[in-house]
Amino acid sequence: MSQKSFQEIHHADSAGWESSKAPRSHLRHLEAELSFLSMLTGFNITHYSKKTEDPTSAEMTEESIKKVLQRHRLSGSCHVVMFQLEFQILEIQNKENLSSVITDLSIVMEPTEYSELNEFVSSFPLACPSAMVLLTCNSPKEMEPADHGLKPLKPAEERRDLFMFFRGLHFFVEWYEYRKRTFKHFKDKYPDVVHLPEGPCSRCMGIHSASCPGFELMIVWRIQIDEEGKVSPLLDLLTKIPQRALELDKNRVIETAPLCFRTLLRVLGIEAAVESLIRLLQTGNA
Repeated sequence: MSQKSFQEIHHADSAGWESSKAPRSHLRHLEAELSFLSMLTGFNITHYSKKTEDPTSAEMTEESIKKVLQRHRLSGSCHVVMFQLEFQILEIQNKENLSSVITDLSIVMEPTEYSELNEFVSSFPLACPSAMVLLTCNSPKEMEPADHGLKPLKPAEERRDLFMFFRGLHFFVEWYEYRKRTFKHFKDKYPDVVHLPEGPCSRCMGIHSASCPGFELMIVWRIQIDEEGKVSPLLDLLTKIPQRALELDKNRVIETAPLCFRTLLRVLGIEAAVESLIRLLQTGNA
């Protein structure tokens, strides 16, 4: 065998070996990118499938119009929230352009303590959260949380908006975990003053006065998703005051307390405003 033919065989073998390595390298690259996206966004995709149909009729074929219907099924999680999506995308191509639209979207959420997500996902509300039951107390002076001028929410399913769903879910979970950590921090720091009526995942935090029985402040912290899918925290202060104290409050301090608290939130931020409220009540106890 000549030297030239030997080199050709060696080159062919090397090329074949390199071509077999390329798919594995590409797969590792894709896995690394997916892992980075999961770490960055908090989303972890566990299953995905796709089916394609051709609903193009004979008349459309004659007019050079082609339709492709894609059926997608996606399962995954965002932190501890499990979800499953089923959606259809219809692509229509003619001589001039290509257009696509989501024609159907179904979202299934696994049961969790994240009941506030329900209005955002679908139009079937869950039972009223126990945090709202506290607003029907027998206190002579009680206030409903402010509506903050919010528009009614149009669910992501009805809008057939995938981007709205993913963005809303991501930021909702972040705010939820922040609320949970914040309430736990104050409960651990002031165990004799602060209590969480609903446990570790409570939507409200009570602050009571040891020196004034019957006097209690309740911070209700809701997480609102607006009609565009933007997430924001809404905090209100409720008061439970004995009738005698109300009669002695000639300067209407108790009546204006919720408004003052919202002003404090804008100036100091959430944690500093709550801390100031607790210390104020502790000073009164002293």
